[in-house]
Amino acid sequence: MALRLVSDFDLRKDVLPWLRSQRAASAAAGARGGGPGVLENNYESLRILNVERNGNIIYTYKDDKGNVFFGLYDCRTRQNEHLYTFEKDLHVVSCSVNSERTLLAASLVHFTKERRKNELQPGSKCLTLLVEIHPVNNVKVLKAVDSYIWVQFLYPHVESHPLAENHLLLISEEKYIEKIHIQVTQEDGNRVVLKDSGHLPRERVAEDFVWAQWDMSEQRLYYIDLKKSRSVLKCIQFSADEKFNLMFEAPLDITLSDSGFKLVNFGCDDLQDEENLSKHLTLCVFTNHTGTLCVCYSPKFDSWEKITYSVFYFHKGHSKTFTAALGSVDSHVTKGLTFLNLDYYVAVYLPGHFFHLLNIQHPDLICHSLFLTGNNEVVDMLPHSPLQSLSGSLVLDWCSGKLSRAVLNQSYLLQFLWNTQLDYEKMGALHCVLSWGRDPQFLEAKIIQWISENISACHSFDLIQEFIIASSYWSIYPETSNMDKLLPYSSVLTWNTEIPGITLVTEEIPLPFMKVHSFKGYWEKLNSNLEYIKYSKPPLLYNNSMVQREWHSLISEEKTGRRRSMVYVRNILDNAMKVISNLEARNLEPRLTPLFQEEDSPQRLLMGLMVSELKDHLLRHLQGVEKKKIEQMVLDYISKLLDLICQILETSWRKHHLHPSVLHFSKRASAAEFTVFHIMTRILEATTSLFLPLPPGFHTLHTLLGVHCLPLHNLLHYIDDGVLLLTETAVTRLMKDLDNSEKNEKLKFSIIVRLPPLIGQKICRLWDHPMSSNIISRNHVKRLLLNYKKQPLSSMIDKSPGSVEFLPLNYFIEILTDRESSSQALYALEGHDNVDAKFVEEAALKHTTMLLGL
Repeated sequence: MALRLVSDFDLRKDVLPWLRSQRAASAAAGARGGGPGVLENNYESLRILNVERNGNIIYTYKDDKGNVFFGLYDCRTRQNEHLYTFEKDLHVVSCSVNSERTLLAASLVHFTKERRKNELQPGSKCLTLLVEIHPVNNVKVLKAVDSYIWVQFLYPHVESHPLAENHLLLISEEKYIEKIHIQVTQEDGNRVVLKDSGHLPRERVAEDFVWAQWDMSEQRLYYIDLKKSRSVLKCIQFSADEKFNLMFEAPLDITLSDSGFKLVNFGCDDLQDEENLSKHLTLCVFTNHTGTLCVCYSPKFDSWEKITYSVFYFHKGHSKTFTAALGSVDSHVTKGLTFLNLDYYVAVYLPGHFFHLLNIQHPDLICHSLFLTGNNEVVDMLPHSPLQSLSGSLVLDWCSGKLSRAVLNQSYLLQFLWNTQLDYEKMGALHCVLSWGRDPQFLEAKIIQWISENISACHSFDLIQEFIIASSYWSIYPETSNMDKLLPYSSVLTWNTEIPGITLVTEEIPLPFMKVHSFKGYWEKLNSNLEYIKYSKPPLLYNNSMVQREWHSLISEEKTGRRRSMVYVRNILDNAMKVISNLEARNLEPRLTPLFQEEDSPQRLLMGLMVSELKDHLLRHLQGVEKKKIEQMVLDYISKLLDLICQILETSWRKHHLHPSVLHFSKRASAAEFTVFHIMTRILEATTSLFLPLPPGFHTLHTLLGVHCLPLHNLLHYIDDGVLLLTETAVTRLMKDLDNSEKNEKLKFSIIVRLPPLIGQKICRLWDHPMSSNIISRNHVKRLLLNYKKQPLSSMIDKSPGSVEFLPLNYFIEILTDRESSSQALYALEGHDNVDAKFVEEAALKHTTMLLGL
């Protein structure tokens, strides 16, 4: 299953044993009513009431007399504590305990068996009480009204010392929220009592709302009110000093009834009719530490054939409305749609029908999310009972009394990646695995293994490209905020392929209007996201286009023998050396592949230029980040790119049991070497289109494998098309290792004539062969006769004994000798390895002899 629930708390396991032990102890002592005396058949009344910000869980149960007991489970000590007992048969609507566990607030009502739970009896009261519980003492009635009240203590972010004042939210079914200021004092040592209980100041927080949600972790209140029939989402932030601020207002294009009323995460929602969940709308707000703000909404079901739900990505400035097919008309929907917050993802789950993992960090393309349907293992992975998504990835199952953490199942997703045949599922699963990676090295090794066995499995995108870009992104993403706007997340920029079973419509939405001007923490990041949407056109994502132009310029200068300031080039090469050193420091294990064993100036220049350009890019747009940190981030990012390429190569070499000795040309290439050559070719294609650097020595290794694996005509075709690059190291190796058989002579000559002039001259001197002598002679003559103007010879050259009586050749050699003597100093400086007119004469005669067959 793609998602699993890791249990943090279970009423049956963490509370029941304690209750039984308390009952046994109470019975043994002959106690009556002093402790939690619970009969076995009343255990079914045990249920969760609330989960507080510090993780403590409040629960309730009834004894055989109907007395209501309140208990607390401490998530840190994993101990239970009895808080208070109401010796009346009441139904608990809501309950909350302050952070010091000195005050308990509860709202309770009378029910009769003949009436529904969500209906108050005529004339009955909902009692909202405040109880001193340290120790148990006075009870204060806060409200006695004919409508439901929910209670929630505010929890300060600093809990180092007891607070003199507590703050309690009262949420009324009459559509208002107020905050009560409660002052306490200590008497007789540790006894905590209300101070001036007759006067508890109150202030209105919100009113006329139709929906509200509580974020216990961040102490935020989201609510929606209707202005001229338009839904407006608002958020109130409660601060450490117990003040509160309206942070933003955001219009929502959804339909809500003015007569409706819905609360989310204000304790147990057992007043909701569970049998009719599918008939009601679902609405919730999710955020994470990166400044995301998502509103997930599903209207009432109006069809058994399809379901519609929308996600408002306020941090991106657009919404997406999805319509998912439910199969046949007979596929009756009895359960509501569930939204779960998974940090970088939101899970949308309809039991028995589909499971949709929405990428909220990068929601632009549907292929970066994962939509699963039609598989029993997929659609039945979670409980069918209603699930409530609390702060973070906490999930509460009210029916079973379990509190869990929802986590993506890496092993399942990896297996799914191996087995699926659909490109969009491969893409979605790949990003899920990498974004949720708790052990990135293990995950990368598994993905690389999969890639090496499925190198040509994808048709809609380049698998190697996507893996390199996504994995490098996630390796550096946690370093600082705004990285998602500055570094590429994916190699795929557009996606037009339909995904079966689901359609979507994307629309621009109005941005939230921030109501404050000073931001910290989450609000600073959200505001940064909103500012980016407003002012960053076009997008600021880094690409290598500038590097590409500069690199081509430097390589062109190198080929022509001209180069700009040596200081500039040295700085670039120093950048490359830093990347290589950074990479080697992170990977201490020896590599099997013979990389990083040569200078490879073109790749080092590309590497160094990318360091320089990416550093400038981040320095321009990352405000407030130290230059030193940015420089290290750049080195880490480029090192990661290179390391992933090395890992793919290393995995393929080890899998096929290759060793550097395979590059000796004494035997035919094996099938394993062909496979590795194909993988290297695919790596080259992936990096070339994105203009990414390769590890120094890659082209040499690739070319030598190509010589070993390909027939000559295919090899030359690869060379002419630029797939194989003739590096000086590779050609030198060929000239030295290959003998002068007829086949090898043809290969060597075909390679030499394709070399740039400067490298060609060096290589010819390594090959002791008439062909190389001929080439050297031609180049020598070309240099001597450059800009030659016919003029009288300075002197007649004495004929040496045994010289050939061939007047045209003699005359030509005399001209060359004369040019050599006039340019002797110049050529001595250039160093031409004793190539002179005599060498040219001998080469010419040998060539003529060969042509005449003598």
